[in-house]
Amino acid sequence: MNAPISAALSLFSRLPPAERFHVHARAFSAPLEAIAARVPHGGTVADVGCGHGLLSGLLALSDSRRMVHGVDPDPRKIEWARQGPGWLSNVKVEVGTVETLAARLPGHFDAVVVSDVLYLLPVERWPGFLREARRLLRPGGRLLVKEAEGDGTWKHLKCLAQEVVMVKLLGRTKAGGSLVLQSRGAVEALLRQTGFTPRETVALGAGYSTPHILYVAEAAGEAAASAP
Repeated sequence: MNAPISAALSLFSRLPPAERFHVHARAFSAPLEAIAARVPHGGTVADVGCGHGLLSGLLALSDSRRMVHGVDPDPRKIEWARQGPGWLSNVKVEVGTVETLAARLPGHFDAVVVSDVLYLLPVERWPGFLREARRLLRPGGRLLVKEAEGDGTWKHLKCLAQEVVMVKLLGRTKAGGSLVLQSRGAVEALLRQTGFTPRETVALGAGYSTPHILYVAEAAGEAAASAP
């Protein structure tokens, strides 16, 4: 395991064994370092749906000039995050959603990171979610969305089965509707419709049993962002 992710995992040493196991499993199963490498240096970053805060901790440790603000609707996970990366001086975590954060801090962030969140929402809520993410960004700010790609492969089917266990059977993750994986074309089109200019689409599934895919987009002009 690389030094940056190992350092981030060390932040969770105070957590109970079950929570440490969950965080370590997340580190091994998701390309978090590839996401962090594309976040702009310095500035302010919103980690929306931060969960236990592993990505927040990785972002904060990899650049001490970066201020990371993590929000998650699950109070349990935020409590664990406060006992982990929440101790860092450049991390703040709180219970909240993209809507509550955008209402309070519109135009405040240089980057917004959304990792494995959209698939938990009904697909009809995706446009509203992305517009709220757009509201968080300064002009020209960067959005990074990491999802599993809906490509119809065995990895796609395995990912859905795994999440049914995590969401519906174990209750480890909160979901707002059916579990949905979208194709890259559909997600890129949706980004354009909600005020973003897609800049990079990166397949990150090599070496993983999940079809990870990362979308990097830039906040477009105000006119595009305000379109219905």
